[in-house]
Amino acid sequence: PGKPAPDSTRRSEKSRRAIYDAALALVVEAGYPKTTIEGIAARAGVGKQTIYRWWSSKADVLMEAFLDLAEQAVPDTGPEPYVFPDTGDLAADVKAVLRATVDQMRDPRFDVPSRALAAEGVVNEQLGRELVAKLMQPSLDLYVARLRAAQEAGQVRPEIDPRIALEFFISPLAQRWLQHTGPISYEYTDTLVDYALHGLAPR
Repeated sequence: PGKPAPDSTRRSEKSRRAIYDAALALVVEAGYPKTTIEGIAARAGVGKQTIYRWWSSKADVLMEAFLDLAEQAVPDTGPEPYVFPDTGDLAADVKAVLRATVDQMRDPRFDVPSRALAAEGVVNEQLGRELVAKLMQPSLDLYVARLRAAQEAGQVRPEIDPRIALEFFISPLAQRWLQHTGPISYEYTDTLVDYALHGLAPR
């Protein structure tokens, strides 16, 4: 009696993976507006009802496919993708996280579909909000928590708003990546951290 369960689990895991791959591929090839649940189902070789059993919309499918992709793209972070190191050295910790982000941005598996979804998020406000809430917020929360810990340790001024401060690290990188305004590299993100933490004016 215990035998069918692993088989169905394995089968549903295989279907889930096929659906993720199909959704990401279609967004790249056809763009977000032309990607449909029907198209994803046909590409994945599953019934439409299988997708509707697990997700309520194509946006939900894509969000989950992206979370899965993010976990695969940076395997060094281990089983928990949302971990922010706290070695006591704020600069080193932020640099490490930004370097992992650069690795992800340079991975074509992540880069190409991300751009398609990000572009649609700019013109489709509802999708843009969902992207922030589901994909970005968990990582923003970790930056906030790490900066608060640095405030408690006396490494960041107590009046600083961590939610604004984190933008010094991630917004310039996002701008470069999205608009190709310059190369993205470890040197670039390390420099962002140094500028943000030490300021620009002479002391």
